[in-house]
Amino acid sequence: MPKRRTMRRDDSEKRVIQALLETGERNIDRIAERCGFSRQKVWRIIKKLEANHTIWGYHPVVDQKKLHTKTFYMFIKKTNEPLDALIDIILTRDIEKNAEKIGIYIQTSIYLHGHFDWMVVFTAEDIKHAKKFCSLFHRVYQNYVRECYLVEEIFPVKVCGIQNPEIQLLNEFRY
Repeated sequence: MPKRRTMRRDDSEKRVIQALLETGERNIDRIAERCGFSRQKVWRIIKKLEANHTIWGYHPVVDQKKLHTKTFYMFIKKTNEPLDALIDIILTRDIEKNAEKIGIYIQTSIYLHGHFDWMVVFTAEDIKHAKKFCSLFHRVYQNYVRECYLVEEIFPVKVCGIQNPEIQLLNEFRY
């Protein structure tokens, strides 16, 4: 395939991905209009991106306050134990099953490089349930977790590239 054609294809894919990120919806007609492409072209691009796992899921942005839950972030520093056994434990997904039993929904779990080694984003009814989950997490991974830091989300300004439709409520945090 000529280089110019490859560049055009990559640019088209990037435009579709950007439209998906900015709108937060998968309405092919709207994406086609936004990108200036035909509906068929957008559909083909999305299917290709899904097939090669460039896009590997669609996620709604939810107002947790309306669901009477809160979002928490757990930052973890690991011990010096090798990751081999830890990876096997993570792959079983047992922590998620146990979390669901206490009303915890894990939104994101990410292996990091930097000051922290892992970050888990989850929702819970309140801080009490969040702390209970942290204790559970520490028990399950006790040989691998040196420290856990729990942070509660106060106000989401932008989530998954989508600005909070109630952004004006941020004014309530002025001194």
